[in-house]
Amino acid sequence: MRVVVVIPARHASSRFPGKPLVALRGATGQSRTLIRRSWDAATAVAGVAEVIVATDDARIAAHAESFGARVAMTSERCRNGTERCAEALAALDPRPDLVVNLQGDAPLTPPGFVSALIGAMAASDAAAATPVLRCDATTLAHFRDDRRAGRVGGTTAVFDHARRALYFSKEVIPFADAVGPDGPVPVFHHVGLYAYRPEALEAYAGWAPGPLETLEGLEQLRFLENGVPMLCVEVEAAGRVFWELNNPVDVGRIEDALKAMGAP
Repeated sequence: MRVVVVIPARHASSRFPGKPLVALRGATGQSRTLIRRSWDAATAVAGVAEVIVATDDARIAAHAESFGARVAMTSERCRNGTERCAEALAALDPRPDLVVNLQGDAPLTPPGFVSALIGAMAASDAAAATPVLRCDATTLAHFRDDRRAGRVGGTTAVFDHARRALYFSKEVIPFADAVGPDGPVPVFHHVGLYAYRPEALEAYAGWAPGPLETLEGLEQLRFLENGVPMLCVEVEAAGRVFWELNNPVDVGRIEDALKAMGAP
């Protein structure tokens, strides 16, 4: 399969304007921007034909080109990263067999997560897929701290026995307060990463946002609202912390994780 990774990035984030260009310090004290660290994560994946930054912002484009990234300029009309990937797809030649959307706010994405997603798509006829990660106690505590503080943090996922997504939410689901401290945490963190068949991506761009997508602010719900199953691929953290940069408070969390994993 010809696999292309697209990193959608926009400057006008409602929760954290300009976040693709925010500096993140690693283990050596070196600062690299969020978009650069996301690009680093994508280029570390074996078997990917190309990595493209898709943006509508000239500042992000110029910065990405400065460290060697290929850039696809997309329109300001894109309402989310999936729509931005669909626009970028139209400019790709040759046409890929699979498009991976590695969101520009997820620099802690391990290469193994992307490889697992590609492998699951190669072994199935799924139109779209996304990884899920069983929460550990620390991540679940971050989720709950964010909700208590009125912040929108990470996203959780629930799925059926065939691993088809039932729902995604910015609330902590399922209800898990009664779970004992020694048992496995029954909450799965949705990893901000997707793989699509080109046909599914093109269909997505033609659908209007539904009420659930609008209420939750979660782009992947558009597939579910239009009857397209999304495969949930469980991945293992392997000792690494996964967290997305959604709010300014996440900068410190991500820098701590970068230092712990020895990232420059």
